[in-house]
Amino acid sequence: MQRRLASYTLILAMSCLLAACGFQLRGTGSGGAALPASWKTMHLATGNPNSEFSQAVRNVFAANDIVWVDRGDTGYTLALGPEKFTQTNLSLNKEARVSQFELTMQAAFSVRGSDRAEVMPETVASVTRQMENDPRNAMGKSEEIRILKSEMRNELAQQIIRRIGFFAASTP
Repeated sequence: MQRRLASYTLILAMSCLLAACGFQLRGTGSGGAALPASWKTMHLATGNPNSEFSQAVRNVFAANDIVWVDRGDTGYTLALGPEKFTQTNLSLNKEARVSQFELTMQAAFSVRGSDRAEVMPETVASVTRQMENDPRNAMGKSEEIRILKSEMRNELAQQIIRRIGFFAASTP
């Protein structure tokens, strides 16, 4: 009985310590993307509105209380360029086959005001990952790349909203 009480007390104490130090799970909270009220409605201008990247941007912004509206109903437009994905060989194994890749995804974006003048100049956001390669498992490699691309899209979208948040906070 006393051992169980000690365990519960320890768990409660650890939970309080984690909460007191500001710990939060990755992907929760504003993450530096707290935008002023005037930035809470935006229009998304992109060449491919149905792409996976455009959808990831919409989802991340919506999770941070950004409402997507038509062009005339807002003061700000997010001009989003296409994602660019590159895969580079980093190292070879003893059989002269690729043993490690570097995956890079980047996208250019800018923010325009209601008069279509550039408010935030074009910026390039970039995410890089490294991946081990097993030449004997081609199916596994392609699935891992697909999963990593999805994660990189989300990370790129989070980077974009953080940059816009920092920019909006620093302008009057």
